[in-house]
Amino acid sequence: MTTKRTIATIAVLGTVAAGAVATPAVALDTVEPTTASMLAPFYTELDLTGDSQVTTDDLGVAAAALGTTADDAAWSSVSVIDLDASGDITVSDIAGLSQRMIYDDGDFELIEASTIDMQAAMNAGVTTSVAITQEYMDRIEFYDTALVDDQEGGRPLNSIISVSDVALAAAAEADAVRASEGMTSMLLGVPIALKDNYNTYDMVTTAGCGCWNLNQTDSDATMVEGLREDGAIILAKASLDEFAYGFTSQFSAFQPAGETLYIASPYNTTKTAGGSSGGTGAAIAANLAGIGFGTDTGGSIRVPSSYNQLVGIRPTVGLASRDGIVPLALSQDTGGPMARSVLDATVALDAVVGVDAGDPITSTQAGLVPESYTSYLDADSLDGATIGYVASMLGSNTTTLRLWEEAKATFEAAGATVVEVEAPEGFSDVLGEGSGSTNEFRHDLEEYVASYLAPEVTERTILEIVEGGNFVTSRQGTYERRAGVTEEEYEAWAGEEGSHTLQLAAGKVLVHDLMDEYNLDTLVYPSGNPYGTQSTNLRLSPNTGMPSVTVPMGQAIEADDTTTGAGVNLEFLGRDFTEGTLLGLSYAFEQATEYRTTPVLYGELFD
Repeated sequence: MTTKRTIATIAVLGTVAAGAVATPAVALDTVEPTTASMLAPFYTELDLTGDSQVTTDDLGVAAAALGTTADDAAWSSVSVIDLDASGDITVSDIAGLSQRMIYDDGDFELIEASTIDMQAAMNAGVTTSVAITQEYMDRIEFYDTALVDDQEGGRPLNSIISVSDVALAAAAEADAVRASEGMTSMLLGVPIALKDNYNTYDMVTTAGCGCWNLNQTDSDATMVEGLREDGAIILAKASLDEFAYGFTSQFSAFQPAGETLYIASPYNTTKTAGGSSGGTGAAIAANLAGIGFGTDTGGSIRVPSSYNQLVGIRPTVGLASRDGIVPLALSQDTGGPMARSVLDATVALDAVVGVDAGDPITSTQAGLVPESYTSYLDADSLDGATIGYVASMLGSNTTTLRLWEEAKATFEAAGATVVEVEAPEGFSDVLGEGSGSTNEFRHDLEEYVASYLAPEVTERTILEIVEGGNFVTSRQGTYERRAGVTEEEYEAWAGEEGSHTLQLAAGKVLVHDLMDEYNLDTLVYPSGNPYGTQSTNLRLSPNTGMPSVTVPMGQAIEADDTTTGAGVNLEFLGRDFTEGTLLGLSYAFEQATEYRTTPVLYGELFD
């Protein structure tokens, strides 16, 4: 974006006589914060007025302090903005301060726009939430079902199942809030695409299945409530691998019975977008929404994030409520954001965390969640960090190994220590434990049906879904196997003393102990290979309940002899509820590398 924040600086300076020296109107230590922290340190560390952001009020204080020196009594109140360490407050310092404002009256471009870009442009009056929402809707209409890839095997994205008919009204409300109260949240007016297994009171929730086309719930999922409370606009419901079953992203929602659509990657539409949150991955990568949300049981956020060069967060199980989300296997299910940057993913995570009686496991987070995860977003976070890896998790893919060596060099150049750790006894059992998607699905789905499924839906059991014929029919055997799991089998697997329950608990202890043994801040490994997974790496996070953040670490080149241009992500795993640490490390890696690229097939729309 073009930045013109110096205009605001000049306007403030114009109120102060040239060369005047004045004591700041407000002393830093006398102001009580008026808003919650919601911005990365870059945008808060020079705050002079105690509201956790830089605004024109701060520029006014700084302008009044023009000429103040280190020998003046008022120096302690303004020394933070002495950016050139000259010992006095100059016009240069005030200009630098103005760059920390969320304000930009330059041209606004939607492609790759971050939450900062959107908020800055909306704060400056350059655009509005209504305009941004409409532009995303236009892009969905123009691109999502169009064949824009002329190579053999090219396909439409098919990333969106439905678009909200009240999104523009919600955007208008967000604009009214901004006009009366200012920027109340980093998500105020930002359009969101939700995987279509999140309940929404104003849009149907199909879980990707034509059998549930009529599932209009009367409430939001708890995570969606958090997004709306922060002023986000629920723009669309993204497609998914039906009922989150797999990674190929095929679905039947709103298709004739027996017919199936596949979701494509916007970088190469002959390839899958990954799954099961493939629609979210394709939509956010192609700039069809601002931020997306997926769910992850065994890799369903991290696979499409890797295939589509996105940042994906799989939170600690217990950080964000699963209440109101169609389940796959609650022993491992969790929802989380998918975004084009670490900052956007972090802002989105802030909105959805919290203790919820509807999901009792969230009680484990009490006292462990910061006011805002954005406070960890420091580009120097890698300096002094200890990063571990297990050699066997790197695999043998040419692209992945090349990118790993480059990532390792980046870590070390940034001041981190990279340590090869020896996998302890039992580590293979952690990686080898399967998903609960077979043994738990029927049991957990029945609870959702009893609590939320709209009465208009007639196909309320797995067998009724099969009998109705409006589902991904190639999966009939999978449906029938899951329908046949008995309550005794479920308890032997997921009960208090079930084999799966005990293995997850053991895995959590083992990997925490491993990190403690080597004093690691994070354990890293590839989330996958070019349009493929890497062994059982993706199981480490769900089989321990520990959080992970996946971030682009580059693309395949022709010399690799893999799939040129395909993205590969690096995953950061941490101890329970250390999302802040992981986000800080991944943010520093992202800032040092800037590996994400924009899909060339899905560029700007023109009149």
